[in-house]
Amino acid sequence: MQRFDVVILGGGLVGLTLGIALSRHGVQCAVIDPADPVQATAAGFDGRVSAISSTSFAMLQAIGVGAHLEGKGCPIDRIWVSDGLEPGALDFVPDEDDGVMGTMFPNRDLRVALAQTAAEVENLTIFQPDRAVHVDRNADGVTLRLQNGATIHGALLVAAEGRNSPTREAAGINTTRWQYKHTAMVTAIDHEVPHANTAYEIFYVGGPLALLPMLPGTRSAVVWTVPTDQAPAMLKLSERAWLAEMQKRIGGFLGEISLAGPRSSYPLGFHHAARITDTRLALVGDSAHAIHPIAGQGLNLGFRDVAALVEVLVEGMRLGLDPGDAQLLARYQRWRGLDTMMTSVAMDGLVRLFDIPGKLPSLVRRAGLAAVQRTSLLKNRFMAEARGQSGALPRLLAGEMV
Repeated sequence: MQRFDVVILGGGLVGLTLGIALSRHGVQCAVIDPADPVQATAAGFDGRVSAISSTSFAMLQAIGVGAHLEGKGCPIDRIWVSDGLEPGALDFVPDEDDGVMGTMFPNRDLRVALAQTAAEVENLTIFQPDRAVHVDRNADGVTLRLQNGATIHGALLVAAEGRNSPTREAAGINTTRWQYKHTAMVTAIDHEVPHANTAYEIFYVGGPLALLPMLPGTRSAVVWTVPTDQAPAMLKLSERAWLAEMQKRIGGFLGEISLAGPRSSYPLGFHHAARITDTRLALVGDSAHAIHPIAGQGLNLGFRDVAALVEVLVEGMRLGLDPGDAQLLARYQRWRGLDTMMTSVAMDGLVRLFDIPGKLPSLVRRAGLAAVQRTSLLKNRFMAEARGQSGALPRLLAGEMV
């Protein structure tokens, strides 16, 4: 039987980052993931991108992933937020000394960089493609029987399985959840006018339209949110008709546009676990919480889980504690519970504010945008959130735990 300190179920962006970060600090880790590694890193752009906050990127650099991302991202130097194409937009431009607010990366580039880093680190064993067919979790530890026939043991089990985490359900952890009446259409466009490293968030009654800067300077990722009952018809539009509808939404300020990737879609929902720990179990990423992509903070919230859990476990193990010790898990619960709840509620409130139809709510939204633009305190708070600098940062995010 192979023995590990920590066993992680799920080798996606959050799960594999956790495995790498813990392994860099001498923690013996196993990552179990059912996805075919060849397909997960296959060439081609599938439309999915992530806005990595400056603090999250500092963590990726600290654990060695950043070296494999050089030249592959596009910095976000500016965020432009508007209610439709009406005047009174918010224009967030940081001071020169503050640096960029984040960096856009195609998800495939992130997956490839993580896989390359994982191949370099010691103390990390990856079972892929594989899955746990039986899990015995009790006060003494965790024993898993894998599909390949192997049996492994760990002191702590971490669920990084995504929104529909079977481990969370098996633990009887309740979640608050609902579906938004929206579907996100995802793709990329090439455009005549350079994006100038600007992320655009344009709010309409039917849902927000995000244009996110990519390399080269005339390509942007698109996350276009539409009412779910309209999504099938929108996706059936010809390329020419779809681009015509897109051009109406952006008012032509990027010049001529063309599709640069396939169109895909996914429903939008919210969930938040009542707790993120159980006996020798911790939840991270979408297994613990999932929010609307309105501000691009979902993955960064998962990275904050990673940084906090790494700090708690590494410091506890240095004191001689078992990584599955209840007091360590209680500290992780306290640390992450408040931040994830506050961020989740804030993002849900923003979604609902901009989803109110009618002329008066639109005027209120524009007045609110103008107020934030004029108030340096609110503006600075927004930019701090975009950088992932809200709350007490785990040392790994702050670049102090290497």
